[in-house]
Amino acid sequence: MLVTRVITALCLLLLILPILFLAPPSALAGLMAVIVALAGWEFGRLLGLRGAGPWLYALACLLAMILWYDVPSRHGLLWLMQAAMVAWGVVVLVLARGVRKITPAFALIAGLVGVIVLPAFAHAALVLRGFGVGVLLSAAALVWAADIGAYFVGKAIGRRKLAPAISPGKSWEGAIGGWLFALVLALALAATYAFAPTWFSRIADRAGLLMVALLSTVMVVASVVGDLFESLLKRQVGKKDSSRLLPGHGGVLDRIDALLPVLPMAALLVLYL
Repeated sequence: MLVTRVITALCLLLLILPILFLAPPSALAGLMAVIVALAGWEFGRLLGLRGAGPWLYALACLLAMILWYDVPSRHGLLWLMQAAMVAWGVVVLVLARGVRKITPAFALIAGLVGVIVLPAFAHAALVLRGFGVGVLLSAAALVWAADIGAYFVGKAIGRRKLAPAISPGKSWEGAIGGWLFALVLALALAATYAFAPTWFSRIADRAGLLMVALLSTVMVVASVVGDLFESLLKRQVGKKDSSRLLPGHGGVLDRIDALLPVLPMAALLVLYL
């Protein structure tokens, strides 16, 4: 299993890193389109769609991304990121509902959320890449640091369950540990300007280290919401992974769930500032 995970991860890195560092922006747009289509197909399955339903849902997400790509106004991207933030606010209410049987009303609401947040995630990656590879990767690294910290701290001292009905493996201790790991990374990159420009150095230049700490905290919380939302969808349909598209890793959504709310939030803040 570990060997399979490592091989898959290396293959993904060999595909993604040249696109990020060497290819033109259109190549990244193409990669994001593939990710949105595959994640949309998985999302449709988690909504309980059958037959051609997941493929039609994937097509809807892809068309939404393309339509927003053709919006010439800078304000158009702002509206998309703002809509994504509203959608994630709805997700918080959905999480409060807990794990229940999927109803048509739930499927409709969650489906609308997906059609917004998946294209927003793709465009956020393009916006952040426009400010520099370091800006995009550092925003993503915040999520990775939080995940790593939560895993190791949760394994070591995790006792109090964060959301036992949705994701029994997550603990408050792990969440706090992940936040501390992410905060250290954010402040280190902001204070030292290592690998600048990064998302944190840009925010520090305009608003100071205290704002970096505050916004990084909000983004870590958002990453937990994204993770829990996918866990909720999987639990409601009795699936362990969103799919088996990535051997050893599960599905595309399993890899990007925590990034889905974070990248649009990061892009929105950069655009505002």
